[in-house]
Amino acid sequence: MKVIHLSYPHQLAGEEVEDKAMALGFFDGVHLGHQKVILTAKHEAEKRGIKSAVMTFYPHPSVILRKQTQHVRYITPQDEKVRQIEQLGIDELYIVQFDKSFAELFPQEFVDEFIIHLKVKHVVAGFDFSYGRLGKGTMETLPFHSREFFTQTVVSKVANNDEKVSSSLIREKIHLGAVHQIPDLLGRHYEVQGLVVDGDKRGRTIGFPTANVQASDKYLMPPVGVYAVKMLVNGLWLDGVCNLGYKPTFHDDKVEPILEVHVFDFNADIYGKTVTVKWLQRIREEKKFTNVDELIIQIKEDKAKAEKILANM
Repeated sequence: MKVIHLSYPHQLAGEEVEDKAMALGFFDGVHLGHQKVILTAKHEAEKRGIKSAVMTFYPHPSVILRKQTQHVRYITPQDEKVRQIEQLGIDELYIVQFDKSFAELFPQEFVDEFIIHLKVKHVVAGFDFSYGRLGKGTMETLPFHSREFFTQTVVSKVANNDEKVSSSLIREKIHLGAVHQIPDLLGRHYEVQGLVVDGDKRGRTIGFPTANVQASDKYLMPPVGVYAVKMLVNGLWLDGVCNLGYKPTFHDDKVEPILEVHVFDFNADIYGKTVTVKWLQRIREEKKFTNVDELIIQIKEDKAKAEKILANM
């Protein structure tokens, strides 16, 4: 998949691009609703014998429009979004820099510059997609703004148990720690990629060595607690249990929560390795113990629960 980064005004000349069917959206999560939009564009491209494409935006519009001062966390940070879209078999991915000048484009200017000028012959987007200054452009106005240069398909909502599948709903599930419910919305378990870094190595002294995983990007993290997980190490998915938290038994100061994964029956040196943690089910919230012996008893119980959960998956 070819990845093209654009900003306004972009410098792509007409002779540099080919005819394409394009899916439009922010696509945080690349969830089941997003997949329907993207795969519809792929189908329309195949039907016409042209390229399939996706256009997304970075950073999240709220960073510019709402002037958020705190860091925005993503279900799929940009690199992860690229990986997920590539797996859907798309030919081209356009990542547009969402800045003040782009946000000020009138709907017709957006269509002229980023659709017609890029030789898009068919547009696919969700029913609630909007574009242009103040989101004044909608899927109802798109035929007018197309000036008959392209056609369009509007994708209706995808629902699960009568709830619209949306990035907002998935974010809510992650915030609640309901990671076991996410596959029904995302089409896969929630995953976080990161680097194994040095920790305080206390786990090995009590018989439960852990990999200290530092997230590689601005992932949205579930609440602190203990979870049954799988971890991708050297191409293999291994069963484990993880603690996401501040380790209150040993530390009183609260900074960024630490993600520690204990992989069952595993003792290889993986410092410096990139791994992926797949969140399967929350076991309990984090709590402080009066002594290390109490902690060891609890860890054994957590491990047994995680093994039972993993055995049924």
